[in-house]
Amino acid sequence: MFENLSERLDKSFKLLKGEGRITEINIAETLKDVRRALLDADVNFKIAKSFTDNVKQIALGQDVLKSLKPGQMMVKIVHDELALLMGGQTADLNIKGSPAVILMSGLQGSGKTTFSGKLAKFLKTKKGKNPLLVACDVYRPAAIDQLKVLGEQINVPVYSVDGSKNPVDIAKDAIKHARTNGYDLVIVDTAGRLAIDEQMMNEIAAIKKAINPQETLFVVDSMTGQDAVNTAKEFNDRLDFDGVVLTKLDGDTRGGAAISIKSVVNKPIKFVGTGEKLDALDVFHPERMADRILGMGDIVSLVERAQEQYDQEEARKLQKKIAKNQFNFNDFMSQIQQIKKMGSLKDLASMIPGVGKAMKNLDIDDDAFKSIEAIIQSMTPVERENPTILNGTRRKRIADGSGTDIQEVNRLIKQFDETRKMMKMMSGSKTKNLARAMTGRMPR
Repeated sequence: MFENLSERLDKSFKLLKGEGRITEINIAETLKDVRRALLDADVNFKIAKSFTDNVKQIALGQDVLKSLKPGQMMVKIVHDELALLMGGQTADLNIKGSPAVILMSGLQGSGKTTFSGKLAKFLKTKKGKNPLLVACDVYRPAAIDQLKVLGEQINVPVYSVDGSKNPVDIAKDAIKHARTNGYDLVIVDTAGRLAIDEQMMNEIAAIKKAINPQETLFVVDSMTGQDAVNTAKEFNDRLDFDGVVLTKLDGDTRGGAAISIKSVVNKPIKFVGTGEKLDALDVFHPERMADRILGMGDIVSLVERAQEQYDQEEARKLQKKIAKNQFNFNDFMSQIQQIKKMGSLKDLASMIPGVGKAMKNLDIDDDAFKSIEAIIQSMTPVERENPTILNGTRRKRIADGSGTDIQEVNRLIKQFDETRKMMKMMSGSKTKNLARAMTGRMPR
């Protein structure tokens, strides 16, 4: 995500020369290159020009702090303006109502149905809502079945009417059903088309008028670039929606839609989809996205994801086991599962400052843990509990059972032993032990 744009902007800032002050002369080439980078990322030409003009106006004549170089000052200005361009502040979702109603809109293939499931799970687990999904796409083959499958996966019921071809009536009846049965949130999935047409627009407008939703969200595939922005404008002109959802932001997207769309429709981006899994949904934070575009990482989001998987009781139990040197392969496997729940490894790496840039050309496979899991799963319960009994014969059997070789098994066990020793040294009160682990010697 944004890899090409990040690289181009980084090169642009390196062009900046000058001491103590940013001048019109020494930023001319930098701003020209910034504009080219934005255009290559599929940002609208007028927006790119306006953006660089604003940066120039803010930057000119600014005194550069002694601790900064002109290029670093320019990075800060571009960062702040990027965040402002994408909305400035995080936009909340309005889920007040009895029930609160959220209406989905967008073209076919934009990911509306999948996002509906993701949003239902997000609001159920993080906001304590009791959602009802509503299937109003009565045209696309298997659309209703798709929503029902998603509903089963997240344990959320789906309201549908067999044989009905009237989405307005289905939506109205679903809200009555929600009130009667105690659902405090209704998410209405509507039909899309392969292109904007009058029939689709009239239908979605009629649904909105009939159910008066608290939120109307426009779901758009970010991989369509400027087409996504143009489509958003046409939908907003008819529906006056409340916010935008960018899907497939984990793909090979140039980022133009994320940067441009707020300026064009003057509506905030509220969520971004970052993968196929139903957990792959993030609230959109303009400042954090600006950080990632400029290669600064996103530690706050990384910590938030880790906290979501953090179980205090399990952590206490694990701490006791570490202190007693009882950390075993079952615990190791549990930690791997928690990491996997946080998202794709490449996405996680990109949130660490400096790491994303360093790893941009590496293909980080989400199945990177596969061989480790296979090795651990090929151990007997006794072996997982007592790693010290893993002799040569057992290791050979484990290698054969996991489809790996003895060297790979030996390497994993060695890494596990080193990890366990380090965790033991870091676990107790022992600042001295920690210092020794970090420096290789005992402090005086």
